[in-house]
Amino acid sequence: MSRDFVQSTSRLCSGGRLFLLVVGCLLLLQFFSFAHQRNAQNGETHLRTSQRTQFHILEKVEEENIQLPQPRKQSPRAVKRKKPKRPTTFIDEFLDESSLLRHVFFPDRRTAVDPRKDYGNDTYYYQPGRMWLDTEGNPIQAHGGGILYDARTKMYYWYGEYKDGPTYRAHKKGAARVDIIGVSCYSSKDLWTWKNEGIVLAAEEKNETHDLYKSNVLERPKVIHNDKTDKYVMWMHLDDANYTKASVGIAISDFPTGPFRYLYSKRPHGYDSRDMTLFKDDDGVAYLIYSSEHNKDLHIGPLNKEYIDVMDSMKKILIGQHREAPALFKHQGTYYMITSGCTSWSPNEALAHASKSIMGPWETIGNPCIGGNKIFRLTTFFAQSTFVVPLSGLPGLFIFMADRWNPADLKDSRYVWLPLTVGRPLDHPPEYDFGSPLWSRVSIYWHKKWRLPYR
Repeated sequence: MSRDFVQSTSRLCSGGRLFLLVVGCLLLLQFFSFAHQRNAQNGETHLRTSQRTQFHILEKVEEENIQLPQPRKQSPRAVKRKKPKRPTTFIDEFLDESSLLRHVFFPDRRTAVDPRKDYGNDTYYYQPGRMWLDTEGNPIQAHGGGILYDARTKMYYWYGEYKDGPTYRAHKKGAARVDIIGVSCYSSKDLWTWKNEGIVLAAEEKNETHDLYKSNVLERPKVIHNDKTDKYVMWMHLDDANYTKASVGIAISDFPTGPFRYLYSKRPHGYDSRDMTLFKDDDGVAYLIYSSEHNKDLHIGPLNKEYIDVMDSMKKILIGQHREAPALFKHQGTYYMITSGCTSWSPNEALAHASKSIMGPWETIGNPCIGGNKIFRLTTFFAQSTFVVPLSGLPGLFIFMADRWNPADLKDSRYVWLPLTVGRPLDHPPEYDFGSPLWSRVSIYWHKKWRLPYR
């Protein structure tokens, strides 16, 4: 056998072994990749299953069994002298500072939610209606507020009315009020532990002609970020003590924690504007939604590219329905909104609305409140809508933010945060024209204590 043949055969064998080795490595890589993918899929499936299980827990109805206190006894002579009174209602008890049910609606500080404490397994639980403390141990002052998630800092920012002042009435028939102190800002990574970042837009103390003069009204501040100008833009309801100014105010800042520089006020589209909110859509276009024409209608229209003025385009929606406190959100291409009736500081029934286009037409799809009891559902759990927080990674689950107003002492108003879901069929499908969509139900579930599924 020739030497060349032996060398050739040896090279062929070596090449064959190398080929088999490469193929084996590729097969092993494919196997490990498949196993990793399978584990990841199993992990995602487990996570989805866990989330669904916890969704079902949040959707369990909690009932409340509270009874009206017995009426105080009166002498027969006193009964004869006085005209018959209408029966006392739960709303009367809610508004009565001396009510025996006061502790039900406004539990004292001993039950406060305090992030400085070690609650063990009870950490991160929301407890609607209880006093909620910040990281310094002070009650959070962010009423009528809204949440901004800032991708740059990976933080949530909660802006609201700072009401830590005395409650009074400007005149005998005037509404309860607190002088303007300013707009507060709190920051959080987890939506439960909140650090006070201070007053980011302060009242004007001396200039009585200024929109922010302390005896005026500043309500419902909302902040959005403009990606093009890199500015943080705040809009708010501004008014005088008699609620005749009925305008919006605009301020801007380079940072989410302020300070915000006040720009000006105006009546948007030439109409009176009271309760309002902002909504920034997926395409970056932002919208102003406000109660107008003495709260008879809601108006909605886009802002300009800088978010510091409205465009000419505007639509009137929910005409003649007398709705306020709009809180707008979006799910799977459909726009939803929660609104309140107009009963000053008294709680009333929330309604949910839906539309395929943000500019309308909007359709009312019923009361979203579930649980508690009948009076809880007819009073939005004794609270009023202010904002709806979308939750990344939890499609179909949102946080419904509401204020439980305390007109006797506005600084002691409480926060009612509850799980809101979208997806069930409507209890009673509304009447709709041929071709209109069948809306999913918006549901807000009452819980004395709850937490987010990923906690």
